[in-house]
Amino acid sequence: MSVKRLLCCMSCMDVGGAETFLMKQYRRLDREKYQMDFCVNVEERGAYDDEIEALGGRIFRIPPKTKDPVACLTSLRKIVKDNGYEAVFSSSAKSGVALDLLAAKAGGAKRLIHRSSSAGDDGGRVERLLGTVIAPLTKIVPDVKLAPSVLAAEFCFGKGCVEKGRAHILNNGIDTDIFSYSDEFRAESRKTLGLDDEFILIHVGRFVGVKNHDFLIDVFEQVANAHPNSKLVLVGVGDLEEKIRTKVQKKELSDKVLFLGARKDIPALLSAADVLVFPSFYEGMPNAVIEAQALSLQCIVSDKITAECRITDLVEFLPLGNAKQWAEKILPLADGYERKNMTEHFKKIRYDAQSTLDDFVKYCFGE
Repeated sequence: MSVKRLLCCMSCMDVGGAETFLMKQYRRLDREKYQMDFCVNVEERGAYDDEIEALGGRIFRIPPKTKDPVACLTSLRKIVKDNGYEAVFSSSAKSGVALDLLAAKAGGAKRLIHRSSSAGDDGGRVERLLGTVIAPLTKIVPDVKLAPSVLAAEFCFGKGCVEKGRAHILNNGIDTDIFSYSDEFRAESRKTLGLDDEFILIHVGRFVGVKNHDFLIDVFEQVANAHPNSKLVLVGVGDLEEKIRTKVQKKELSDKVLFLGARKDIPALLSAADVLVFPSFYEGMPNAVIEAQALSLQCIVSDKITAECRITDLVEFLPLGNAKQWAEKILPLADGYERKNMTEHFKKIRYDAQSTLDDFVKYCFGE
């Protein structure tokens, strides 16, 4: 039996929500039956490139649409045609991916899959204008429309798309073997990280505008003033990191804010923390909030984020704008609270990795 190959069109394969989602599926795939290849728009190697190649995947590099749209789409069409891809997958909140899928169709692809990865577009003004013009194509071109939440689905595919069966929810399932809380794991993680009795706030996400790090630092300043034995752990990289570092220095919080960069030990970091603080302006379905709940971590979250991310009673939503209000909700958590293993709950609601993989194979490979 020949191996079915899926071509995934991504801007790059660095550590990000959509990219990590794909890698989670890729690692668990039965690669004697299915394989995933990637088409990216950068020459530089991404964080996941080595792993992709080790798993037997191929990486194609084409120009970005923003620099040379004709070369981009022509190259993609040729890749699909020359390699006989029948299924092509894209993941983005940007309407421009409809053009990628049209190029793939011109190359002979029969199954066009689009996964909306967000509930907003943080692209530039030109990208947003282009998105407005070609937005209708996003509703028409894909044969299979996927999203991690109803909010993310409706952002790309229109109001009522899930209810009417035009789009499907594909949960970002958690590997409950890895994201599994225990008191022993928490104690070990805090010891490894050099934490004693500090009250630990954590944020996991890229340093980009939508994540609202500016407000996060304002919130932490309020917390640190009231509870001096507090620390804020920031996990991620991005263009705005230096700006946030400068703000931290100006507020004289440098000894309390840890910039950890991109990390692979997220389960340990979330286990060691006391509260996840997540003040994004919008999200399709924030993976960090789901992972935090899997590790029984309390989450204080912006009410701009889809309510569907509350899959346990560990999430509390707050409006943006009032840092003191956020601090008042966070500070009582310094007294501690019961944490427990959430594995059975995640399996029951089909938020475990195997359930997601089963749905991914069904929607993307047609089986």
